[in-house]
Amino acid sequence: MTKSPSSIDWPDRFHPDRAPVHVRNELDMAARPENIWAALIDAARWPQWYPNASNVSILSGGGALSAGERFRWTTFGATIVSEVAEFAPFERIAWTGSAFGIDVYHAWLIQPSARGAYVLTEETQYGALARIAAALLPGRMSKYHQIWLENLEARASGS
Repeated sequence: MTKSPSSIDWPDRFHPDRAPVHVRNELDMAARPENIWAALIDAARWPQWYPNASNVSILSGGGALSAGERFRWTTFGATIVSEVAEFAPFERIAWTGSAFGIDVYHAWLIQPSARGAYVLTEETQYGALARIAAALLPGRMSKYHQIWLENLEARASGS
């Protein structure tokens, strides 16, 4: 499969050309876009199928992510407060995140494909902790984002 060009709508500050940390993962999934979307916005259930997410709490008390929604969660050992910055049902979602020593933008793009859906996820980071983690544990974020994609496919396809 050839890589699709990124169609992420990056805020200027978080554009990959400017950010010190950037990861990109993609997978052509055997799952329908609406099922992928349903699993992605059901953040409170991420820990059931994505091992790098825990203690997810939607701060409004709602059950799913939506435009402007804030949520707190633990990932890569850090408790992050995130806010949904982009929300286009069945197509794209992105959130910002911050914690001590880290500032993040994480985006997802879902496009129909012959197999089901092509899913792209990209993340950029700033901050001392982000740089240290990238230097000491190179490839860790990419590895876990690929696991996230693969487990998302399994969840969305009912496997």
